[in-house]
Amino acid sequence: MASKAKSRLSFQEMMHLVKLPPVPDSGSGSGSESGPPPPHRYMSTRAAYIPGAFDFGVADDVPRVHNAAFGGHVYAQAGLAACRAWSEIEDGKGVNKSEKLGLHTIHGYFTAIGLSDRPFIYTPDHFPIASLTNLNPPCFTALVSFKLAEPHSAGISIQEPSPFSPSRPELSSILSGRPPHAWPPAPPVDIDGMVSLMGTDVVGNFPCVDMKKVDMTGYNAPPKPVHERRELLLYRLLKPLPPSSSDDACWDANAHILVHAFAADRNGLLMAGNHLGLGWTMGKAASLSYSFVVHVNANEAVMECDESKGEWWVQEASFPRAAAGRGIVESKIWSPQGVHVATEYQDGLIRSFEDRPEKGKLMGRL
Repeated sequence: MASKAKSRLSFQEMMHLVKLPPVPDSGSGSGSESGPPPPHRYMSTRAAYIPGAFDFGVADDVPRVHNAAFGGHVYAQAGLAACRAWSEIEDGKGVNKSEKLGLHTIHGYFTAIGLSDRPFIYTPDHFPIASLTNLNPPCFTALVSFKLAEPHSAGISIQEPSPFSPSRPELSSILSGRPPHAWPPAPPVDIDGMVSLMGTDVVGNFPCVDMKKVDMTGYNAPPKPVHERRELLLYRLLKPLPPSSSDDACWDANAHILVHAFAADRNGLLMAGNHLGLGWTMGKAASLSYSFVVHVNANEAVMECDESKGEWWVQEASFPRAAAGRGIVESKIWSPQGVHVATEYQDGLIRSFEDRPEKGKLMGRL
Protein backbone atom coordinates (compact mmCIF):
# COMPACT_ATOMS: atom_id res chain seq x y z
CA MET A 1 0.00 0.00 0.00
CA ALA A 2 1.87 3.08 -1.21
CA SER A 3 1.93 6.29 0.76
CA LYS A 4 1.47 9.77 -0.60
CA ALA A 5 4.58 11.81 -1.24
CA LYS A 6 5.46 13.79 1.84
CA SER A 7 8.19 16.32 2.52
CA ARG A 8 11.00 14.90 4.64
CA LEU A 9 13.38 17.17 6.51
CA SER A 10 17.15 17.02 6.20
CA PHE A 11 19.33 16.46 9.27
CA GLN A 12 20.29 20.13 9.48
CA GLU A 13 16.64 21.20 9.22
CA MET A 14 15.43 18.70 11.80
CA MET A 15 18.27 19.33 14.26
CA HIS A 16 18.46 23.11 14.05
CA LEU A 17 19.40 24.76 17.36
CA VAL A 18 19.44 28.35 18.58
CA LYS A 19 21.72 29.48 21.35
CA LEU A 20 20.10 30.83 24.51
CA PRO A 21 21.64 33.17 27.06
CA PRO A 22 22.95 31.38 30.15
CA VAL A 23 20.76 31.20 33.21
CA PRO A 24 21.83 34.01 35.59
CA ASP A 25 23.86 32.71 38.52
CA SER A 26 21.94 33.44 41.69
CA GLY A 27 24.98 32.66 43.79
CA SER A 28 23.21 29.74 45.44
CA GLY A 29 24.56 27.02 43.17
CA SER A 30 21.39 26.86 41.10
CA GLY A 31 23.22 25.21 38.20
CA SER A 32 24.68 22.40 40.27
CA GLU A 33 25.79 21.65 43.80
CA SER A 34 29.40 22.43 42.87
CA GLY A 35 29.18 25.63 40.90
CA PRO A 36 27.29 28.09 38.68
CA PRO A 37 24.98 27.10 35.82
CA PRO A 38 26.61 25.91 32.58
CA PRO A 39 27.25 28.83 30.20
CA HIS A 40 26.03 26.94 27.11
CA ARG A 41 22.32 26.51 26.45
CA TYR A 42 20.61 25.61 23.19
CA MET A 43 16.98 25.20 22.14
CA SER A 44 15.49 23.10 19.37
CA THR A 45 13.40 24.92 16.79
CA ARG A 46 11.45 22.01 15.29
CA ALA A 47 9.19 19.40 16.78
CA ALA A 48 10.78 15.98 17.16
CA TYR A 49 9.83 13.12 14.88
CA ILE A 50 7.10 10.92 16.34
CA PRO A 51 7.16 7.27 15.19
CA GLY A 52 3.72 6.45 13.87
CA ALA A 53 2.67 10.05 13.24
CA PHE A 54 3.06 10.03 9.47
CA ASP A 55 0.87 10.13 6.40
CA PHE A 56 0.15 6.58 5.24
CA GLY A 57 -1.96 7.96 2.40
CA VAL A 58 -4.95 5.94 3.57
CA ALA A 59 -7.96 6.39 5.84
CA ASP A 60 -7.73 8.75 8.79
CA ASP A 61 -8.49 5.94 11.21
CA VAL A 62 -5.17 4.17 10.63
CA PRO A 63 -3.84 3.36 14.12
CA ARG A 64 -1.00 5.42 15.49
CA VAL A 65 1.36 3.77 17.92
CA HIS A 66 2.10 6.59 20.39
CA ASN A 67 2.82 10.31 20.69
CA ALA A 68 6.25 10.21 22.34
CA ALA A 69 9.22 11.92 20.65
CA PHE A 70 11.66 9.66 18.82
CA GLY A 71 14.54 8.92 21.17
CA GLY A 72 17.11 9.13 18.38
CA HIS A 73 16.09 12.76 17.83
CA VAL A 74 16.95 13.94 21.32
CA TYR A 75 20.00 11.67 21.41
CA ALA A 76 21.50 13.15 18.24
CA GLN A 77 20.46 16.71 19.04
CA ALA A 78 21.98 16.48 22.52
CA GLY A 79 25.19 15.29 20.91
CA LEU A 80 25.04 18.20 18.48
CA ALA A 81 24.60 20.64 21.36
CA ALA A 82 27.62 19.12 23.12
CA CYS A 83 29.67 19.36 19.91
CA ARG A 84 28.67 22.98 19.43
CA ALA A 85 29.56 23.88 23.02
CA TRP A 86 32.90 22.10 22.78
CA SER A 87 33.65 23.78 19.45
CA GLU A 88 32.96 27.18 21.02
CA ILE A 89 35.37 26.32 23.83
CA GLU A 90 38.03 25.25 21.30
CA ASP A 91 37.51 28.41 19.25
CA GLY A 92 37.86 30.49 22.40
CA LYS A 93 41.23 28.85 23.05
CA GLY A 94 42.37 29.36 19.46
CA VAL A 95 42.64 25.63 18.72
CA ASN A 96 43.67 24.91 15.14
CA LYS A 97 41.18 23.01 12.98
CA SER A 98 43.62 20.10 12.61
CA GLU A 99 43.81 19.76 16.39
CA LYS A 100 40.09 19.84 17.13
CA LEU A 101 38.60 16.79 18.78
CA GLY A 102 36.22 14.32 17.18
CA LEU A 103 33.27 12.57 18.77
CA HIS A 104 34.35 9.40 20.54
CA THR A 105 31.42 8.14 22.64
CA ILE A 106 27.90 9.12 23.66
CA HIS A 107 26.39 7.30 26.64
CA GLY A 108 22.81 8.45 27.02
CA TYR A 109 20.07 7.72 29.55
CA PHE A 110 16.37 8.29 28.96
CA THR A 111 14.59 9.08 32.21
CA ALA A 112 11.15 10.16 30.96
CA ILE A 113 9.17 10.43 27.74
CA GLY A 114 10.12 13.43 25.61
CA LEU A 115 7.20 15.69 24.75
CA SER A 116 6.89 16.85 21.15
CA ASP A 117 4.62 19.84 21.80
CA ARG A 118 7.39 22.04 23.24
CA PRO A 119 11.06 22.80 22.53
CA PHE A 120 13.91 20.80 23.96
CA ILE A 121 16.50 22.72 25.99
CA TYR A 122 20.07 21.37 26.05
CA THR A 123 22.58 22.49 28.69
CA PRO A 124 26.02 20.95 28.03
CA ASP A 125 28.60 21.85 30.65
CA HIS A 126 32.38 21.71 30.53
CA PHE A 127 32.71 17.97 31.05
CA PRO A 128 30.79 18.05 28.68
CA ILE A 129 27.47 16.51 29.66
CA ALA A 130 24.49 17.15 27.42
CA SER A 131 21.38 17.34 29.55
CA LEU A 132 18.03 17.71 27.85
CA THR A 133 14.83 18.91 29.35
CA ASN A 134 11.35 19.77 28.27
CA LEU A 135 10.22 18.40 31.61
CA ASN A 136 11.37 18.89 35.16
CA PRO A 137 13.49 16.93 36.02
CA PRO A 138 15.39 16.35 32.75
CA CYS A 139 14.14 13.58 30.48
CA PHE A 140 17.56 12.76 28.97
CA THR A 141 21.17 13.00 30.10
CA ALA A 142 24.32 11.96 28.23
CA LEU A 143 28.02 11.76 28.85
CA VAL A 144 29.81 12.78 25.65
CA SER A 145 33.52 12.22 25.08
CA PHE A 146 35.84 13.61 22.40
CA LYS A 147 39.19 12.39 21.10
CA LEU A 148 42.06 13.74 19.01
CA ALA A 149 42.54 12.02 15.65
CA GLU A 150 45.65 9.88 15.37
CA PRO A 151 47.12 7.23 13.04
CA HIS A 152 46.89 3.50 13.62
CA SER A 153 49.47 2.39 16.19
CA ALA A 154 52.19 0.40 14.38
CA GLY A 155 49.88 0.45 11.38
CA ILE A 156 47.47 -1.98 13.04
CA SER A 157 43.84 -1.87 11.95
CA ILE A 158 41.92 -5.15 12.28
CA GLN A 159 38.24 -6.02 12.31
CA GLU A 160 35.90 -8.92 11.66
CA PRO A 161 34.71 -9.34 8.06
CA SER A 162 32.00 -6.96 6.93
CA PRO A 163 28.58 -8.09 5.64
CA PHE A 164 29.93 -7.40 2.12
CA SER A 165 32.86 -9.78 2.56
CA PRO A 166 33.01 -13.09 0.67
CA SER A 167 34.09 -14.66 3.96
CA ARG A 168 30.52 -14.02 5.19
CA PRO A 169 28.67 -15.48 2.21
CA GLU A 170 25.43 -15.92 4.14
CA LEU A 171 25.13 -12.09 4.32
CA SER A 172 27.08 -10.94 1.26
CA SER A 173 25.00 -13.15 -1.03
CA ILE A 174 21.82 -11.52 0.28
CA LEU A 175 23.19 -7.98 -0.14
CA SER A 176 24.38 -8.72 -3.66
CA GLY A 177 20.96 -10.05 -4.62
CA ARG A 178 19.74 -6.61 -5.62
CA PRO A 179 21.08 -3.02 -5.67
CA PRO A 180 20.62 -1.10 -2.39
CA HIS A 181 17.91 1.24 -3.71
CA ALA A 182 15.79 -1.75 -4.80
CA TRP A 183 15.16 -3.00 -1.27
CA PRO A 184 11.86 -1.85 0.28
CA PRO A 185 11.76 1.14 2.62
CA ALA A 186 12.46 0.56 6.28
CA PRO A 187 8.99 0.40 7.90
CA PRO A 188 8.00 3.60 9.70
CA VAL A 189 7.01 1.40 12.64
CA ASP A 190 8.62 -2.02 12.30
CA ILE A 191 6.09 -4.09 14.22
CA ASP A 192 4.89 -7.24 12.44
CA GLY A 193 1.26 -6.34 12.99
CA MET A 194 1.65 -2.83 11.57
CA VAL A 195 3.71 -4.04 8.60
CA SER A 196 1.11 -6.70 7.83
CA LEU A 197 -1.62 -4.05 7.93
CA MET A 198 0.14 -1.31 5.96
CA GLY A 199 2.43 -3.25 3.61
CA THR A 200 6.15 -2.91 2.95
CA ASP A 201 6.27 0.08 0.59
CA VAL A 202 5.38 2.81 3.10
CA VAL A 203 8.09 5.46 3.33
CA GLY A 204 6.47 7.77 5.89
CA ASN A 205 8.21 11.00 6.87
CA PHE A 206 11.24 9.69 8.76
CA PRO A 207 13.72 12.57 8.35
CA CYS A 208 17.44 12.95 7.70
CA VAL A 209 18.20 9.68 5.89
CA ASP A 210 16.81 7.45 3.20
CA MET A 211 16.61 3.98 4.75
CA LYS A 212 16.01 0.53 3.28
CA LYS A 213 15.43 -2.81 4.99
CA VAL A 214 17.03 -5.95 3.59
CA ASP A 215 14.78 -9.03 3.51
CA MET A 216 16.40 -11.38 6.04
CA THR A 217 13.42 -13.73 6.35
CA GLY A 218 15.25 -16.77 5.03
CA TYR A 219 18.41 -16.09 7.01
CA ASN A 220 16.50 -15.64 10.28
CA ALA A 221 14.08 -18.52 9.88
CA PRO A 222 13.61 -20.81 12.89
CA PRO A 223 15.13 -22.88 14.34
CA LYS A 224 17.89 -20.24 14.25
CA PRO A 225 17.96 -18.81 17.81
CA VAL A 226 17.25 -15.13 18.31
CA HIS A 227 20.80 -14.29 19.38
CA GLU A 228 22.14 -15.54 16.01
CA ARG A 229 19.66 -13.61 13.88
CA ARG A 230 20.55 -10.42 12.06
CA GLU A 231 18.77 -7.45 10.49
CA LEU A 232 20.47 -5.34 7.82
CA LEU A 233 19.41 -1.72 7.23
CA LEU A 234 20.86 0.39 4.41
CA TYR A 235 20.87 4.17 4.67
CA ARG A 236 22.26 7.38 3.21
CA LEU A 237 21.79 11.11 3.69
CA LEU A 238 18.70 12.75 2.24
CA LYS A 239 20.65 15.96 1.60
CA PRO A 240 24.30 16.96 2.02
CA LEU A 241 25.18 18.49 5.37
CA PRO A 242 26.17 22.17 5.28
CA PRO A 243 29.84 23.13 5.44
CA SER A 244 31.57 23.26 8.82
CA SER A 245 31.76 27.06 8.49
CA SER A 246 28.01 27.33 9.11
CA ASP A 247 27.23 29.76 11.93
CA ASP A 248 24.29 27.95 13.49
CA ALA A 249 25.80 24.54 14.30
CA CYS A 250 28.95 22.45 14.34
CA TRP A 251 28.55 20.93 10.89
CA ASP A 252 31.81 19.02 10.65
CA ALA A 253 32.61 15.29 10.78
CA ASN A 254 31.00 15.12 14.22
CA ALA A 255 27.62 15.95 12.70
CA HIS A 256 27.98 12.98 10.36
CA ILE A 257 28.59 10.73 13.35
CA LEU A 258 25.36 11.99 14.86
CA VAL A 259 23.47 11.11 11.67
CA HIS A 260 24.66 7.52 12.14
CA ALA A 261 23.51 7.53 15.77
CA PHE A 262 20.15 8.98 14.73
CA ALA A 263 19.56 6.33 12.07
CA ALA A 264 20.73 3.43 14.26
CA ASP A 265 17.98 4.10 16.80
CA ARG A 266 15.13 3.91 14.33
CA ASN A 267 13.52 0.48 14.78
CA GLY A 268 15.92 -1.65 16.81
CA LEU A 269 13.73 -2.43 19.81
CA LEU A 270 10.73 -3.05 17.55
CA MET A 271 12.71 -5.54 15.46
CA ALA A 272 13.82 -7.24 18.66
CA GLY A 273 10.19 -7.53 19.71
CA ASN A 274 9.34 -9.16 16.38
CA HIS A 275 12.03 -11.79 16.88
CA LEU A 276 10.79 -12.41 20.40
CA GLY A 277 7.33 -13.20 19.05
CA LEU A 278 5.70 -9.96 20.21
CA GLY A 279 5.17 -8.54 16.74
CA TRP A 280 1.38 -8.69 17.08
CA THR A 281 1.18 -7.99 20.80
CA MET A 282 3.82 -5.26 21.19
CA GLY A 283 2.66 -3.06 24.03
CA LYS A 284 5.69 -0.90 24.80
CA ALA A 285 9.15 -0.35 23.37
CA ALA A 286 11.22 2.47 24.84
CA SER A 287 14.94 3.17 25.18
CA LEU A 288 16.42 3.25 28.66
CA SER A 289 20.11 3.61 27.83
CA TYR A 290 21.85 4.04 24.51
CA SER A 291 25.61 4.01 23.90
CA PHE A 292 27.31 4.88 20.63
CA VAL A 293 31.06 4.27 20.30
CA VAL A 294 33.10 5.48 17.32
CA HIS A 295 36.05 3.23 16.46
CA VAL A 296 37.74 5.43 13.85
CA ASN A 297 38.85 9.03 13.47
CA ALA A 298 35.80 11.25 12.97
CA ASN A 299 36.51 12.04 9.32
CA GLU A 300 36.12 8.34 8.43
CA ALA A 301 32.42 8.59 9.35
CA VAL A 302 31.68 11.34 6.82
CA MET A 303 28.82 10.41 4.50
CA GLU A 304 28.80 11.19 0.79
CA CYS A 305 25.55 12.42 -0.68
CA ASP A 306 26.23 11.75 -4.35
CA GLU A 307 23.62 9.43 -5.86
CA SER A 308 25.92 8.69 -8.79
CA LYS A 309 28.33 6.93 -6.39
CA GLY A 310 25.56 4.74 -5.03
CA GLU A 311 27.12 4.61 -1.57
CA TRP A 312 24.95 3.18 1.19
CA TRP A 313 25.94 2.57 4.81
CA VAL A 314 24.91 -0.61 6.59
CA GLN A 315 23.53 -1.14 10.07
CA GLU A 316 23.94 -4.77 11.15
CA ALA A 317 21.63 -5.32 14.13
CA SER A 318 21.58 -8.28 16.50
CA PHE A 319 19.60 -9.11 19.61
CA PRO A 320 21.80 -10.96 22.13
CA ARG A 321 19.60 -10.84 25.25
CA ALA A 322 16.03 -10.32 26.44
CA ALA A 323 14.78 -10.64 30.01
CA ALA A 324 13.02 -8.74 32.81
CA GLY A 325 10.81 -6.86 30.35
CA ARG A 326 13.88 -5.51 28.55
CA GLY A 327 15.88 -6.29 25.45
CA ILE A 328 19.31 -5.48 24.05
CA VAL A 329 20.01 -4.27 20.53
CA GLU A 330 23.61 -4.27 19.34
CA SER A 331 24.34 -2.69 15.97
CA LYS A 332 27.53 -2.40 13.97
CA ILE A 333 27.80 0.51 11.56
CA TRP A 334 29.64 -0.38 8.34
CA SER A 335 30.85 2.11 5.76
CA PRO A 336 30.23 1.47 2.03
CA GLN A 337 33.87 0.33 1.90
CA GLY A 338 33.26 -2.27 4.62
CA VAL A 339 34.91 -0.43 7.53
CA HIS A 340 33.45 -1.03 10.99
CA VAL A 341 33.03 2.62 11.92
CA ALA A 342 30.93 2.50 15.10
CA THR A 343 28.88 0.29 17.41
CA GLU A 344 25.52 0.98 19.01
CA TYR A 345 24.47 -0.74 22.24
CA GLN A 346 20.95 -0.13 23.44
CA ASP A 347 18.99 -1.41 26.42
CA GLY A 348 15.25 -0.76 26.42
CA LEU A 349 11.81 -1.81 27.53
CA ILE A 350 10.11 -4.43 25.37
CA ARG A 351 6.67 -5.21 26.75
CA SER A 352 3.65 -7.13 25.55
CA PHE A 353 0.08 -5.85 25.75
CA GLU A 354 -0.41 -8.72 28.16
CA ASP A 355 1.90 -7.09 30.69
CA ARG A 356 0.28 -4.85 33.26
CA PRO A 357 3.10 -3.55 35.47
CA GLU A 358 2.07 -1.40 38.39
CA LYS A 359 2.18 2.30 37.67
CA GLY A 360 5.43 3.89 38.77
CA LYS A 361 7.47 0.69 38.76
CA LEU A 362 9.27 1.19 35.44
CA MET A 363 12.86 1.93 36.44
CA GLY A 364 11.41 3.54 39.57
CA ARG A 365 10.89 6.84 37.75
CA LEU A 366 8.17 6.78 35.11
